[in-house]
Amino acid sequence: MTAAFLLLVLFVLLLIGVPVAISLGFASITTMLLFGNQSLLSLAQKFFHTMHVYPLLAVPFFILAGGFMTTGGVAKRMIDFANAIVGHYRGGLAMAALLASSFFAAVSGSAPATVVAVGSVMIVGMVNSGYSKSFSAGVICNAGTLGILIPPSLVMVVYGAITESSIGKLFIAGIVPGMVMTIAMMATIMIIAKRQDLPRQPKADFGEVVKSFKEASWGLMLIVIILGGIYAGLFTPTEAAAVSAVYAFFIAVFVYKDIGFKQVPTVLVDAAKITVMLMFIIANAFMFAFVLTTLQIPQMASEFIVGLGLPVWGFLLVLNLMLLAAGNFMEPTSVVLILTPIIFPIAMEMGIDPIHLGVLMVVNMQIGLVTPPVGLNLFVTAGVAKMSLDDTVRASLPWLGVLLIVLMLITYIPWFSLVLPNAVGL
Repeated sequence: MTAAFLLLVLFVLLLIGVPVAISLGFASITTMLLFGNQSLLSLAQKFFHTMHVYPLLAVPFFILAGGFMTTGGVAKRMIDFANAIVGHYRGGLAMAALLASSFFAAVSGSAPATVVAVGSVMIVGMVNSGYSKSFSAGVICNAGTLGILIPPSLVMVVYGAITESSIGKLFIAGIVPGMVMTIAMMATIMIIAKRQDLPRQPKADFGEVVKSFKEASWGLMLIVIILGGIYAGLFTPTEAAAVSAVYAFFIAVFVYKDIGFKQVPTVLVDAAKITVMLMFIIANAFMFAFVLTTLQIPQMASEFIVGLGLPVWGFLLVLNLMLLAAGNFMEPTSVVLILTPIIFPIAMEMGIDPIHLGVLMVVNMQIGLVTPPVGLNLFVTAGVAKMSLDDTVRASLPWLGVLLIVLMLITYIPWFSLVLPNAVGL
């Protein structure tokens, strides 16, 4: 009864358009008042406890780093490098857009930012080169989802903070699935390019490849600094976020000089706005998780699921269906914040690795970004490509099959998620 009331209040509020943070907070407070035996003071303490969760300090720093990378010309240089590598193949411009998206995802950690930064340049370029606008928008919309899988990923930071899992392990674990996703989409582009006889670009000579790499290397170095520093033990993932923000500021202002000192306050304010919004949601989600735990709802759910006698593969299938459904109606961070406290204890009871579970949730959230009615990448792509939302959905949906195939591979072959964390001993 208690669990039903809590979830009913939450989802009714979400369905009528109440913001996620307010919905989480109101559902938590009303449930505790009616069914709990603790005072509201405990909820207030849990709300402000969020400020003391050390891993969450990475959130504002990664947002700030992404702000500097997006505002500057880092994406353009990565696009030039990607085009120099694969542009001469049939459909090469689309491959370059995909490759550039994976590069930019590795320095921004944001799916919408990847769509804006790469799509604003590549969609027009692809259309001018003979690609249809629908195909171009579909590639960018789906390639942009790599922003939450390839490290650094804000969704992984949030998951790690909630479950007390190693964020360093989660970052490393996202690399191979990110590569698998990129290769799968690249292979799809090659097949479509051959069937539709898509154009190819003039082949860049070795000197042009080297030059484009040098131009892009300052931006690409960010992912080396983050993962290399964590693996080498030079700093924690949270400290790596601070280093990435300082580094992004340095290359944007002093190396590339795409941003003047007068623009820096604007970047800082924009990053602060996003941080405040996200942290307010996270604080309410921590309060929501506290109510769940206090009322022993995850424990009851765990006993119920385990009592059904589902095999692990059956539980993972149900989990995917639930996450995909939730991703259709909420943005990734909200889904992770709401469902992780319920799912995590059940998964641990069934012997599922917490790192594998984290990657699995992120891949599901990738698909949620490109499925209606609230797929964020759909809205961003529609704006960038100047297309209607209906046309953008139709352009994106053919790629859904590719994403689902990769999801199944990552779901049932944990090796993809765990090979690198196990190899580097994190």
